[in-house]
Amino acid sequence: MEQQAGKLLIVDDEKSLRTTLSIILKKEGYETQVAADGNEALAIFRNDGADVVLADLNMPNMDGITLLKELKNIDPHLMVIIMTAFSTWDSAVTAMRLGAYDYLKKPFDNENMKAIVGRAISQTRLLRSKKNARAGERPPISMVVGNTARMQEICDTVRRIAPTDSTVLIQGESGTGKELIAKLVHFSSLRAHHNFIAVSCGAFPESLLESELFGHVKGAFTSAIADKKGLLEVADGGTFFLDEVGELSAQIQVKLLRVLEEREFKPVGSTITKKVDVRFITATNRNLEEEVEKGNFREDLFFRLNVIPITLPPLKDRKQDIPLLAGHFLARYGKAMNKEITSIAPETMQALLVHDWPGNIRELENTIQRAVALARSDTILLEDLPPKLQVTREPDAWQLRDIPPQGINLDEEVGKIEKHFVRSALEKANWNMTKAAELLGLTFRSIRYKVEKYEITRPGTSDGDDA
Repeated sequence: MEQQAGKLLIVDDEKSLRTTLSIILKKEGYETQVAADGNEALAIFRNDGADVVLADLNMPNMDGITLLKELKNIDPHLMVIIMTAFSTWDSAVTAMRLGAYDYLKKPFDNENMKAIVGRAISQTRLLRSKKNARAGERPPISMVVGNTARMQEICDTVRRIAPTDSTVLIQGESGTGKELIAKLVHFSSLRAHHNFIAVSCGAFPESLLESELFGHVKGAFTSAIADKKGLLEVADGGTFFLDEVGELSAQIQVKLLRVLEEREFKPVGSTITKKVDVRFITATNRNLEEEVEKGNFREDLFFRLNVIPITLPPLKDRKQDIPLLAGHFLARYGKAMNKEITSIAPETMQALLVHDWPGNIRELENTIQRAVALARSDTILLEDLPPKLQVTREPDAWQLRDIPPQGINLDEEVGKIEKHFVRSALEKANWNMTKAAELLGLTFRSIRYKVEKYEITRPGTSDGDDA
């Protein structure tokens, strides 16, 4: 097993968990220290420091959120992982708003926990490395926010491929964070101290894009009054990111294929071949395999680009990450606008959770930015959201949550879910109770009872076979 240097501080009031975590992480090559509460953790950190802190959320004397604040006051770039047996959106928002690196729900999978710690250690190394993180630049690992299995898998893939020079193709809908993943690969790689050059292929007309990519010599065309170095040459030694690669014309596809195969190119109007050493990362919101079948994209180029494919899920498929992302953006824009926004109201979070987010993470970011700008208090209210998000809806089935510290009313929670499915079935059956009962596997008498119990009515109609 490859040993990883790094000092960890484990903070939890449960001795057995502290001991178990310490044993597991020592086997991974880490140096570990343990503390039973926040006060003890602060004393250890001030004396001995740590690269990463794993802190329980609920502890006597000083809870995990307070400890997070204190640690961030001492070292703003410290990676802190919050652990909790109660996975609720409000504590997740608070932790991310205050700068937590990640949020682990107990009991957690040990392999997933080790992967998160490994990424946090990598982030710490990059932040502290003068070689890989130049002044003013910060690797974006901490910006890849998400606890869903798919996002953890993507981050693990990035960690494994980053040290290589393999070409990466990132696919996903607009706004899912493709350029962010490309930057993550670059800043986690051995090329991190060289340039990261990003070009959107859809932002330039074909004639101008060729010049931007490969450069040109004086006199190559009417407006070429001097030699110009292409962005490929500027990226030499670093990473070249081509976004919207599916927009490339057939002519530029041919030239790009040669660069990928031979690592050389000719500026527009030149007979001189130039060598280039770059890592290629490309991205698209198109299905390139379908474009190949249609004859719009070269098959040989597709195979050259698709060495390591990464597909990003749309936000609607990772809604569990919305509280974490909302907390992250709340911190960013609260600081940028010099506004102390500390929380998101429950009905506001409910609205965020039920929205389908066709614009994905970019739309969520813009929504939180708008809400912070409009907020009149320290809490984001429903009225601070765009009008289309202010329509309240019942929670979806995936939104089942763990029992919070204050407990729940089980009958009430089950009733909400039952009401949701009864209403959904009625809507699908055009409000015909007989058909809705069939969808739910109920008798007509049973569904009628539930419709009356939950006072479910079709707007503008009266009782009868139609609800």
